[in-house]
Amino acid sequence: MAAPKDPRPCSIADALAIVGEKYSLLVLREVCLGNGRFDQLVRNIGAPRDVLATRLRRLVDAGILTRRAYSERPQRFEYRPTQAGLELEPVLMTLKEWGDRHVRDGVDLPMVVEHICGHELVPVVTCEACGAPVRHEDLTAHPQAEGWTVSGPTAA
Repeated sequence: MAAPKDPRPCSIADALAIVGEKYSLLVLREVCLGNGRFDQLVRNIGAPRDVLATRLRRLVDAGILTRRAYSERPQRFEYRPTQAGLELEPVLMTLKEWGDRHVRDGVDLPMVVEHICGHELVPVVTCEACGAPVRHEDLTAHPQAEGWTVSGPTAA
C-alpha cells in the first residue's frame, strides 16, 4: 500500500512542530526554573547562541514564552512562560520522571522536584472525569479527522 499524500492529522504532531525542535523543551525547562536570561539559557542548555535565539523566537511567536526587556543599555531581554508554557510544565515533569526510571534507572538523578506537600513529585496522568490513573489498556481512540480510522486512511 502506498503511503498517503498527507500524514494522519494529529495534535501530537502539531505540538511537536512547535516544541519538538532540539533545545525547545530544554528552553522551557530553564524558563520554568526561573532562568530566563539569554546568557543563563546558553550556559544551562549548551545550545549554540544562534540556534537558541531561533528557538526563543519560535516559542515567543507560538505564545509559549513572553519576552520582556530588563535592561535598556545594552538592550537585554528575559523570557517567561505564558499560561500555555506553564501548561507544558506537567509534560516536562512526566518526561523527567520517565527519564529517571527508564534512562537513568533511578540512579544519579540530576534533579529532584519537590511538590508543595513536601514530597518528591512523581507525576501521574489521571482522567479528569473519574480521577483514575491513565493506563494503556483503558484507552480507546476515536479518530475525528475525516477519512481516517485508527488503522489509517479510509479507502478513497
